[in-house]
Amino acid sequence: MVQSTTRRRFETLLLNLVVAIGGIIVAIPLIWMISSSLKPLNEIYAFPPTLIPQTLTTKNYERLLTDWPFWNWYGNSLVIAILATLTVLFFTSLAGFGFAKYRFKGSGALFIILLASTMIPFQLILVPLYIVMSKLSWSNSYMSLIIPFMAPALGIFLMRQFMMSIPSELIEAARIDGASEFAIYWRVMLPLARPALAAQAVLTFIGSWNSFLWPLSVLHNRDFMTLPVGMSTMIGSVSAGSEPAIGATMAAATLVSIPVILVFISVQKQYVAGLTAAAVKE
Repeated sequence: MVQSTTRRRFETLLLNLVVAIGGIIVAIPLIWMISSSLKPLNEIYAFPPTLIPQTLTTKNYERLLTDWPFWNWYGNSLVIAILATLTVLFFTSLAGFGFAKYRFKGSGALFIILLASTMIPFQLILVPLYIVMSKLSWSNSYMSLIIPFMAPALGIFLMRQFMMSIPSELIEAARIDGASEFAIYWRVMLPLARPALAAQAVLTFIGSWNSFLWPLSVLHNRDFMTLPVGMSTMIGSVSAGSEPAIGATMAAATLVSIPVILVFISVQKQYVAGLTAAAVKE
């Protein structure tokens, strides 16, 4: 008994040590990024690198907000990420509800085709999708960044797997009470699917926030750029007599990471619960 208890303590200690080492490895680049945003250029290039700035400066942030329309990019990314998240939550949960609780002819084949579509690389459909957006006059607008991705197959799969665990008796009881099918979805299924919705919200927000290739393809006006696209233009934009924008880029990256961290922290428990529940459902 004593040997078993000692072994469990040792395993727990070893696990905590491994997690701590992994956390430090993951945190070092983030700490270095924040530190570099507060350093002058000569300290950023110094070798060996240091995590603690010897000379604190806010010039990188001042230059970022002066030389580039950063807040404009920030607002574009925030609006697009929020709208994309809301539309994805609605359509994926609605489709997931249909696949989980309704049986109709061809539903199994349709779901398999839906999952098979996830194996198609986005680069393969980029050009046809761009042509469609151009024909609809949606290029260089929010529409092209939201509508083509408002019902992702993986999101539908996640919601379907979770909603299959919700007892069908609740739906039957709601029907007996006279609730419509949409009312059942809205008032019964959605409140019970909060963990899956939280997981889907985090994944969608981060995916939209960090999206680069597609916004780079369809956004041409500097004022409509999102943060990843706008920041990519900062690296090579060096005017005569000015220093490289490495520090300003680090400042931009620091500010960009704040919403993602806040979103994850706010729904961390539901996010983990949603992924775990969806992963174990048959």
